[in-house]
Amino acid sequence: MLSVAPMALLAMPAAAQTAPPAHKSSDKPVAEASAVDEVVVTGLRESLRSAQQIKRNSDAILDAVVAEDIGKLPDNTAAETLARITGVQVERFSDEANRVLIRGLPDVATTYNGREIFTAELRRVQLQDFPAQALAGIEVYKSGTADIVEPGLAGLINVRTRRPFDFKDWFVGGGVRGTYNDQTKKYDPNGNILVSNRWDTPIGEIGVLANATYAQSQYRNGVRYNNQDISTVSPASSVSPASVGHSFRYPHSVGLYNDGGKRFRPSGNIALQWRPNDKLEVYFDGIYQGYRGRQATDNLDVNLRDWDSTVQQDPTLTNVTLVPGTTDQAAGFTKTGGVAPQAYRSTGADHTNTYQGAVGATWRGDRLTLSTDLAYEDSEYEARNWSLDSAFASPPTVVVKFNEKDGAAFDITNFNAADPASYLWRGYYERHYIAKGSGVQWRGDAVFNTGSSWLPELKFGLRFTDRDASLIQGSRYAWVLPLKLPLAGLPVGELQMVADPFRGNSQGFTQYLMPTRDGIAGNFTGLQQRSIAALQQLVALNPNDQGYKDTLKAFSSPDVPLDQGGAFSATEQSYAEYAQAKYNFDVGSVAFDGVIGVRVVQTLGEFSGTSRVSVNGVTSLIPRTIRQNYTDVLPNVSLRIRPIDKLQLRVGYTQTRTRVDFGALNPSLNVTQVVRDPTQPIDPNAPPQPNAYGSGGNPDLLPLTSNNYDVSAEYYFSSTGSITVAGFYRDLFGFTSNYTRRVQDPVYGLIEINRPENSGAGKIKGFEVGAQTFLDFLPEAFKGFGVQGNVTYIDGKNQFPTVLGGDADYVRITGLSKWTYNAALFYERNGVTGRISYNRRSPWVNYYRQAPDGSQYTGVGVKAISRLDASLSYDISKHLTISADVSNLLAKPFENINNYQPDRTYPVDVRYEGRYYGLGLRFRFGE
Repeated sequence: MLSVAPMALLAMPAAAQTAPPAHKSSDKPVAEASAVDEVVVTGLRESLRSAQQIKRNSDAILDAVVAEDIGKLPDNTAAETLARITGVQVERFSDEANRVLIRGLPDVATTYNGREIFTAELRRVQLQDFPAQALAGIEVYKSGTADIVEPGLAGLINVRTRRPFDFKDWFVGGGVRGTYNDQTKKYDPNGNILVSNRWDTPIGEIGVLANATYAQSQYRNGVRYNNQDISTVSPASSVSPASVGHSFRYPHSVGLYNDGGKRFRPSGNIALQWRPNDKLEVYFDGIYQGYRGRQATDNLDVNLRDWDSTVQQDPTLTNVTLVPGTTDQAAGFTKTGGVAPQAYRSTGADHTNTYQGAVGATWRGDRLTLSTDLAYEDSEYEARNWSLDSAFASPPTVVVKFNEKDGAAFDITNFNAADPASYLWRGYYERHYIAKGSGVQWRGDAVFNTGSSWLPELKFGLRFTDRDASLIQGSRYAWVLPLKLPLAGLPVGELQMVADPFRGNSQGFTQYLMPTRDGIAGNFTGLQQRSIAALQQLVALNPNDQGYKDTLKAFSSPDVPLDQGGAFSATEQSYAEYAQAKYNFDVGSVAFDGVIGVRVVQTLGEFSGTSRVSVNGVTSLIPRTIRQNYTDVLPNVSLRIRPIDKLQLRVGYTQTRTRVDFGALNPSLNVTQVVRDPTQPIDPNAPPQPNAYGSGGNPDLLPLTSNNYDVSAEYYFSSTGSITVAGFYRDLFGFTSNYTRRVQDPVYGLIEINRPENSGAGKIKGFEVGAQTFLDFLPEAFKGFGVQGNVTYIDGKNQFPTVLGGDADYVRITGLSKWTYNAALFYERNGVTGRISYNRRSPWVNYYRQAPDGSQYTGVGVKAISRLDASLSYDISKHLTISADVSNLLAKPFENINNYQPDRTYPVDVRYEGRYYGLGLRFRFGE
């Protein structure tokens, strides 16, 4: 895998709203602002040389990762590949990268071969759904220009596949690869095959390409955790030794969270090209993107604070130790009595099906080039969950340390974990979730070569989109613990010990009995029937409890009832037009060039939802629809200065905006009235309490906007060596996050609402430094070695929303690491190619808490994360290559911390992730 900042093979033209069809190297390329034509290069050194020319000659600010051969990207998904690009950060969960940030910002637009692509109701595609084996390249646009699809606040990521005219003649290529995960102890197959051919016919040249990919992984992450809820020891608890007092605090519970499952992604794409003459080219692109997930997630939560209502006794704490230097923070203790531990196994089955088809054409005249593209997409995500809850039959003895090797560690004694009689059935939960999205998009572009030396090119274009999005879900839960029914009596097959996913011996208790995944998901009908029978008993025992009656009604239907409350639907149209000019002039021996453009976008939207309001014991569903109509004017200007042949300087300004996610614009609210006991006196000195609590979306959210300033210096000291430095500044407004605020409602009075709000002003500044070279100055035996490296520094801050006091001090943007490093050592010679890659992210903030003085401080933060990967391949012949790779060699656990007070901290999670070993065979025949 190669990076455009260091190396590239392919990149998408930035000169049109979608990439024009690729053409043979003998053809005259389209004169476009940042056109990057495909170069047929398979060697690492040649790819480096090509990449330098691409970066050197490009008008746009972009970086990329590309494969120099079919299926050669060593990562499993596109999202994981992006982590190696300068200025890009990723977050990982369930053993894969699933959130991408560009220069600290998460609001990324996504395109496929230059046209917009999305997943279900989202505005962007799930990049982890693109198997890396299917890709020709991934381009990251860090700032926009008028002639490309509007980037997000962070930028734009384009996923690129091949077309038949990329090849000289017929071609067959692909590979097979097997991986082994040291956490699951299981093997997974992966593979792809691409077939392409082109023919001269009486009606012109025709090309056909088909590609199919299958990617699979089985994962199992182990987490030991401290609950973020910090409690004070109960006054009714017996505590020893007496010297520790009765005022210390500790996590409300500790536990294990084991996230596991199997995911597989079938995908395929086809491309047709027809060139009837030298001026006209017509094409069709089609892609299917699939995802299938089969989850089994285990959670064991050991309550350390609450009392047991059966025996009406608080827990007893012995052997209590305090954190050195404190009198109010427990380091560990032994707990007996209290509430028994509780567990669940949540099983799930979900899938995504995304289809996109596009037709387009490009006509190239002597001075005028016209192109058009029309695409339709349909995408659906559906998930079902079946969760079985259990509880220990009695509270065992728990020995706990809250900070053992940077996390919670506990053991459970006097408990037979292998005895089915030790467990009770606590409850059964079902959920059904459906999200859909579809859309039509069209664009038309004109590129005019003026013949002028100082204004050589003018561009104009139009674009139209029509999007639909919807989401609805439903769930039901039967809580049956009061009946004390045995877990082993359910129709779920034999109980088995959960897998132990932990490395080392820090955690003592790691395994307990639960049904298998298939025992739960495959017997949901039987579990529904048992739930109904149990609920009928509870209704008979508690005839005045309306909650049991409502739950029994919810389970009366065979399938989970879908809830209109909280559901939403949206339609949105956008109309865009742009104009852009390229200029060029010299001052003495210094060359100047650049682009100036503007894009105008009008957005019309209609968003509908249904509010659920519960007042005086009556629940009402209230439909609501709102409309939006706004226009954005987005200018861009860039300048490139070349004082000498090896050095060039860039300066640029762009303005971007990002539309708010459809779900955040949902106009519905869930409002529940507070029911107070009239027999209880009201404290006149207590602060006002809300009459109702609510949550939902916010149709008043504004688009996220940014003014972007970029500078860079690039020095090319050899055909494969360069040093680049870039600086950037972003003036932002409108990050959306969920906040809690109180509002005075004319009907319900004081309501406390949790919903998304636009943040106040924000700013991001930083720099990137990158370098690459082959070490040709070394002795002959070492001339195949080369190095790459880049570092990114980001300082990003924003204010709270104006409705919450947005003039407050700036705080660091959540999810943003100040430092990101990438380093690689590679080798290519005599058919051997090797690479060792290191990546590191510095700590970041998850969310903030408010200090007693009103200031904000880091509530939960994540520690630095580092990763080391290695790959090695050997060309058996010009047609066959064998390869081996290892991902996550260091296997360092994910760790975060909970600052529950400005000067008091507990660890939260220690998450152990898988180390993957891969063996593969690649093949290629033809050119």
